Amino acid sequence: MIWPLWRALCSTCPSRLPAPAWPTSWLDQKHVRASVTRHRYATTVTIQVGADVDRPLRKDTRPVAMLAEVVDGVIGADTHRDTNQVEIAYPSGAVIATRSFSNDSVGHAEALAWVFEHVPGPRLVMSIEGTRSYGAGLARAAMAAGIPVIEAEQPTRKTRRGRGKSDPMDAHLAVLYALRLDAVKLPTPRADGDREALRILLCARQELTAISTAQTNRLKAMLRDGDDVDRRLARGELTLTTLSELVKRRMPRGARREQAIRHAEIRRLAVAVRDAGRVLKANRAELAVIVNDLVPGLTERPGIGPVSAAQAIVSFSHAGRCHSDAAFAKLAGTSPIEVSSGQTQRHRLNRGGDRALNKAIHTIARTRMRSDPATRAYVVRRRAEGKSKREIRRCIKRYIARQLYRALTAAMAPATAAPST
Repeated sequence: MIWPLWRALCSTCPSRLPAPAWPTSWLDQKHVRASVTRHRYATTVTIQVGADVDRPLRKDTRPVAMLAEVVDGVIGADTHRDTNQVEIAYPSGAVIATRSFSNDSVGHAEALAWVFEHVPGPRLVMSIEGTRSYGAGLARAAMAAGIPVIEAEQPTRKTRRGRGKSDPMDAHLAVLYALRLDAVKLPTPRADGDREALRILLCARQELTAISTAQTNRLKAMLRDGDDVDRRLARGELTLTTLSELVKRRMPRGARREQAIRHAEIRRLAVAVRDAGRVLKANRAELAVIVNDLVPGLTERPGIGPVSAAQAIVSFSHAGRCHSDAAFAKLAGTSPIEVSSGQTQRHRLNRGGDRALNKAIHTIARTRMRSDPATRAYVVRRRAEGKSKREIRRCIKRYIARQLYRALTAAMAPATAAPST
């Protein structure tokens, strides 16, 4: 009824009521961003005014499928010290079966046999919570059986709200977490082998350093409360020679009980600090050997020592964990965060990410700013541009993250087989 009335009015008063020029399609009137559907097609379509609506998408805007579209079944696992709760589900999230297994080699074999008995198809993926903790054994067994493993994040309070908590619920949440992922960006577990050896050595080094620092502070405090000779030793550095002298020192004759106990404790702490220094030196040598085997020439770059290089390799883990140097910089906490306001345009340091990796890059940056000629020239140039020391260090850390990413990617990328002729 409205359209005929509109045409009649237009025919009687064409000058005042022009016929509306309805567009053939609303797409030729504005830029359109395709919304993400439940299949999460991660593509952006930009159509100019007057463009042909039926033209095909460019190759670089091809949709990215979700994991639910490319698998036949998903296995979720909630791991604990003694048991593992395993669930098998369809790509829609519907539960097929759930069961608890013991967290040992026998339980892993039983779980995999049970999985292959109930799965709806050959295309499988296992989502495990705690792949580097209680789920390490199950993850290794699944990968050995040919099942791809992804690392599931621990459910947040918002996810749990209104549902409660139980092992079957957590296993189902691991399944749902996997189904929402993009098929090309799966969080795979960190690598074993030499990378795991480096991680163990770094953890041991961190523990030894903390204990040695505490013992050194105690030793200096006891020397500070002694006679003039001890106080003079407390002011200087406790070198290997000084520690050896403290170990060989003899207790004076006729010493009181308090003096005897002080002498014995000083000797014990000197022995502990000296032995810790030797262990840390051997630890550094082991790190250097493994680092040179994995990434030859990395420690020859300015400011990069065995400890910093080992931490970079441990955080990088394997080629593909970070899809670009920007992602690696974000992991390292060196990606710039804009804090501009009004006419002030600036960025600040990122306080997130892997803080151990950030500390390693910070150490490299400070070393380069102190001893590398090219970096010192860069600092002088940016100082002349009005940048503060903190902003300059942020830029240097970003450059270091890019260099590390490129070096690690080139050295640790899987070798491709040569084409047969």
